[in-house]
Amino acid sequence: MKTLADFEQSLNLNQPADGLSVQLISLWYDGKGDWDQAHATVDQLSGQDSAWVHAYLHRKEGDTWNADYWYNKAGQKRPDLPLNEEWKQLVLYFLDQNR
Repeated sequence: MKTLADFEQSLNLNQPADGLSVQLISLWYDGKGDWDQAHATVDQLSGQDSAWVHAYLHRKEGDTWNADYWYNKAGQKRPDLPLNEEWKQLVLYFLDQNR
């Protein structure tokens, strides 16, 4: 999977595509509307990449304090953009990392 369009098209499938990073799997579940599974996928992981996805998920949940905690752990700042734009940016970033 190489493009955002490919990733978005994969949301029509029942399972995430093989070979995706855990961060992309989490974002795939979120894209399917399954916040709980998206969160469970990264909840117990360490590392800045997982913390970044975790931060986004808590921002989406509306838990700003918790989101800011995870953005800090990820070495990121909470963005001032719509959630759907942040989701796309994260997918693009992790697709590039997944190559």
